Parts: sequence; C-alpha cells; structure tokens
Amino acid sequence: MSRPARFDVLFEPLQIGPVTTKNRFYQVPHCNGMGRAHPSGMAAMRGIKAEGGWGVVCTEQCDIHYSTQHQRELRLWDSQDIPVLSRASGQIHAHGALAGVELAHNGGHAANLESRAVPVAPSTETTRSLLPGTARAMDKEDIRSFRRWHREAALNARRAGFDIVYIYAGHSMTLPINFLSPARNRRTDEYGGSLENRARLLRELIEDTKDAVGDTCAVAVRLCIDEMIGPRGITADGEGYDVIELLGELPDLWDINIANMGHDGATARFEQEGWQEKYVKRVKQATTKPVVGVGRFTSPDTMVSMLRSGTLDLIGAARPSIADPFLPTKIEQGRFDDIRECIGCNICLAFDSLGAPLRCTQNPTMGEEWRRGWHPETIPPKNTDDTVLIVGGGPAGLEAARGLGQRGYDVILCEESRELGGRVTREARLPGMATYGRVRDWRLQQLKRMKNVQLLPGNRMTADLVLEAGCSLVAVATGATWSDDGVGRHHATPVPGLADLQVYTPDDIMDGRVPQGRVVIYDDDHYYMATVIAEHLAAAGCAITFVTPEPTVAAFTQYTAEQKRVQRRILELCSAVHTSTALVRAEPGQAHLACTYTGRENTVPTDALVLSTGQIPRDALYQELTRRAPAVLETAGIRRVVRVGDAHGPGIIAAAVHSGHLFARNLDTALTDRAPYRRENVAPEWDRPLPPRGVA
Repeated sequence: MSRPARFDVLFEPLQIGPVTTKNRFYQVPHCNGMGRAHPSGMAAMRGIKAEGGWGVVCTEQCDIHYSTQHQRELRLWDSQDIPVLSRASGQIHAHGALAGVELAHNGGHAANLESRAVPVAPSTETTRSLLPGTARAMDKEDIRSFRRWHREAALNARRAGFDIVYIYAGHSMTLPINFLSPARNRRTDEYGGSLENRARLLRELIEDTKDAVGDTCAVAVRLCIDEMIGPRGITADGEGYDVIELLGELPDLWDINIANMGHDGATARFEQEGWQEKYVKRVKQATTKPVVGVGRFTSPDTMVSMLRSGTLDLIGAARPSIADPFLPTKIEQGRFDDIRECIGCNICLAFDSLGAPLRCTQNPTMGEEWRRGWHPETIPPKNTDDTVLIVGGGPAGLEAARGLGQRGYDVILCEESRELGGRVTREARLPGMATYGRVRDWRLQQLKRMKNVQLLPGNRMTADLVLEAGCSLVAVATGATWSDDGVGRHHATPVPGLADLQVYTPDDIMDGRVPQGRVVIYDDDHYYMATVIAEHLAAAGCAITFVTPEPTVAAFTQYTAEQKRVQRRILELCSAVHTSTALVRAEPGQAHLACTYTGRENTVPTDALVLSTGQIPRDALYQELTRRAPAVLETAGIRRVVRVGDAHGPGIIAAAVHSGHLFARNLDTALTDRAPYRRENVAPEWDRPLPPRGVA
C-alpha cells in the first residue's frame, strides 16, 4: 500500500539550523509523569515515538536549576543529570530522529518543595502554586546567574546528545514569557517597560544558547503567543506577533503555543482539531525560520493543508503522538484506516498531574513500553491452544478481542445489544463527547479484517450458553451500571426518600428517558458525566440545579485542564449551582441539601433527581459461572473465567481499554504475588542512606 502523492510534502526533509529533520512530523515537548523518577520508562516511550517515524522527538520540560525544582519532570542542573537525559537521546537517535530538549525555569510557578529555594520572578508576586509564598523580584545578579545556568544547561544538553535545545518561553509559566508579559513584568530598568526591554532577556538567552551550542545544535524558542488574558497580557494580534517581528531571525525554529494547558491543550469537548490556526497563521509572515505548532492534528489532509497554506513548516503533536506513536509511518505507508486517532480527553495529562506515568484512552501500551515491554503495534503470537469467548462488546471487550485476534487466537465476541461499543457508543452521543466514538471505531475497523474473530451483536449470553460455546477461556466484559440509590464517594448508604421522587441515572438519560421541568443533578462522580448530562438536559428545556459535595464542579477535571471551562459552562446553563453540598434526603417535590462542612440544610423544589454517583459491576454472569462446580467447567472445556474492564472494576474508559489489553497479553486479569512489571533499578536520592551523625 502506498500513500497518494499529495501527502509527499509531509515527508520532505527540512533544515533546522545546523541539523536536518527527515520529515515534517515533530513531537513537541510534553509531560509524561515519568521523567527522572522513571528514566528507563521515559526513554523507552520517546524511543517508540522515533521508531514510529517522528522526525523530531522532544523531552518534557527539563529544569535547569534547583530554584525551579519540579517534582516529576527531568532536570539538568549539572553534569550529574546527563546520564538520564542520554538514555532518551540514545533511544531517539537509534531510529533516525532528532532529539530535542526543553530547558525550563518556571519562576514564580515553581513551588520548590524539595529544594526549599525562594522562587524568583521578574517582579515581586505571590507564587502561582497552592503553597503560600512570594516570589521575589530578580535583581541584576539573579538575571546574570539565570543566563549562566541556562548556558551551562545547554552545554550539558549537547553533551547528553541532543540536537535541538529549547528556550522555553511558553504556557504563561516560565521566566522568559513572564518577563515579556506586561501583566507580570512591572520592572522599571532595562528589562521592563517597552516591549524591546521586556524582550531583552529572551534575546539574551537566544544569543547565549547560540553562542554555546549553535554550531552543532539547533536553537528553538517555544513562545506563548497569546496569554488569553486580553490586552493586559501578550496577544496574538498584538505584542505576540511583535515579538516575532523583533526576534524572528535569531533562533533556528519557533514553536508556537497558546497560554496555559487549559487553552493550549484544550479537550475535544471545547475545541476542534486545528483550532490554533488563527493564532499562528501570521507568524510565518514575520520570520523565515521554520515554525511548528499544534492543534491535536489527526487528519493527514489537515496536516497537508497546514503546510501548503504556509501556516506551519512542521506538524507539531503531543497527544496525537501518544494515541498513535506510529502515526507518521502509517501515513507514509498509506495505512490511513490504521491511525489510532486521539480523542482529546486529556487522560494523558491527568495522570502526569497526578504524579503517575501517563496513560492513554486510545493506546493502552502508552507508559508500558519499558516496564511491561508492550509495543503499540506488535504483540507476541499466541502460545497456547486456547479459544476465547468474550461476553460484552464495550471498550474492554473490543480491545481484548482485537489484541487476541492480532495474536492469532480464535475469538468469539457476543454482545447483547445490536450496537457494539458499549458505554463508548452511549456516551459519544452526549454533548461534546463525539470523539470518544473513535475508541469503538478504530477497534471495529481492525476487527473486521480478522477472519479468526467473530463479532455477534444482538446475542445475550447466559451461563448455560457459555458452557455450550466450546471455548477454553471466557472473559466477562459486561460493563457496569450506574447506581440509583445515591451511594458514591460521599454517601456509603442509600439516600433516604428517593422513592418519593422520579430518580434517573446516567443510564436512563443515555437510554433516552429524559425528565421534564425542574431537575436536580447530584454529582458524586466528579468527572464529565454529570456535566454533559446537564448540557443535554438544558438543551431539552429542563431547569437544572447542579449539586456536588466537592468545592468545585467536576473536580477531577482540574487534572484534565478543563475544570474552569466546565464550571463556567455549568454556571451559565444551570439555574443554581451548589458546591460543597450533599443531597441528604428527598421527599415529594423537594430535595434536601446540606453543606458538607457545617451540615446546615436547605431545600430546593424539584420534579426529578439525576444521580451521577457510583457504578456497580455487571458481573452476575461471572459469579454464576464461578459458582458452578469445577467439574462442570472442565467438562465444558473451560479452564479459566475472568472479568475484564468495568465488570472487573468500574472506572474510566482508559482503564477498561487497558484491562482488555492486559487480558489479551496475559490471558488473565487476576492479581499476582509479584509486581507484573519491571521497576526502575535506581534508588531515588531520598532513599539513599543518611551520612553518619557529625559528618557534613
């Protein structure tokens, strides 16, 4: 299979300063939750991207000094940190890609929890972390020191084998962009006031880095071209563009981004593919240097359009490279149907924010490349004579069938509904959730090619039918149901009085049963479900009172960088919003609410309640099968029955997909006596023995 000629432009080499990338696919710096704590995992993940055809693969941010200490990401304080960085560059180079490193100092955004250094900023300001404190204004000596730290880090980056060295002035959170921003820089010396003065530090950093490593390394600037705070900050049609005009020819590459991750990394619920084009389209008019930008690009046609229109020179990607590390190779080979498209859910970002290795809803191998040895495109061939019955065609069942089919196992998948996809199909119909359907669509596309996999929708399986199926492995992937009694994180027992009101669950809403009139939505799940239901019911004309025990709406979405946008939408749509409030009981026409801190109660009139609280595994089939005598299962030829996905433990869709993939790899999902993955064979600094008393 070959690609159409119109895609050839994506595979043209491009010179970036003294180095050349083999194509136009550029994995921009992105966080991953592994960093220096899991260096082997971090390096293997980057190496897989290079193997998948990305011409440039960059690290996440790399702290240059202890005064910008980050808990998880990489650091390059001195030569001691070179070996960790070398692991990444070595694996990237092994597949012919260029390796980029993003040198960073987060100024007043750095909590410095480990180093306890007082944060620094262009001007005195309250620190941006939740830790109470103040970042002190940098004096001239601080600025000279910062330039020295950055230069030394650039030299160490070259020693670590990197080809592209970044000056990070992006995401509204680093010292260079904070010096640029009139909202953050109130200095009256030569580093403040006019744009030329506020850009002085960025100019000096570019010149310092070029002088240090520019003969062999490309020097890139990642610039926040719009802080998204209006005229008091940098804007794309104002000073953001002026910065490019002022400094446009100094670096070897411009990497353009927008504000913080809530904007730059917007979820598909709020922004469509390529939405940043309006911010970056003028940049090429002000510089002859290559420009890279992002936009959650998954469509090859959109990528070509970005290049041919002169908007970009390189197709930047973080999340699409996570969902499909082999995206460039698949385009090069014309395998467009094999592209595993990003759904824009930001679960990757969430787990980095939680301090764990990243994961992906679409790609269950992400973060598992080193520790489990999982590869996104290959899986070991079958090594048993088993035949497999999978009961349930949701995300876990589809992924299990796909993985087992790829291994060469004969698989039967039965689904009681006439539609495959389970919760993915149902949830994708809710407002803003359409891209979630890609989880189903990609797997069905793969499964339809596999002659060894039978898909049987519209078939409800009983225990007796399972015994008659003649399969040696049975995976119960029958999903979960939403609780209708109010039990969740806040309430461990049912809410009294629910029989006196019309009560709906998310399942009811997705089944088309919609309440009328005044509706109280009680969210004790704290992710997207309650809020997308609120949008759905508001569009149907309901007057909604939104209630949650958490201090914020959809509290988990702070990790997916969309909480503020979610809460704003709910405040706009709902008649009333009660945070830090629990539903405590119901009676005809009323819901009784109580403050989670004081216990003070109030009542709200309502015609119906929607409860988005806990989920209950639908594992009755599993329980019935495992209650059968072992001899009965043995006679039926069944050697193992397992639960997969939400039937095993309800959670997010990414967890269900991972569970299905785990079963496909291991033919089991049970807990084991030993950790099922490798751990880093390095002792963190805090685990090292303390020196004897009295020894400095």
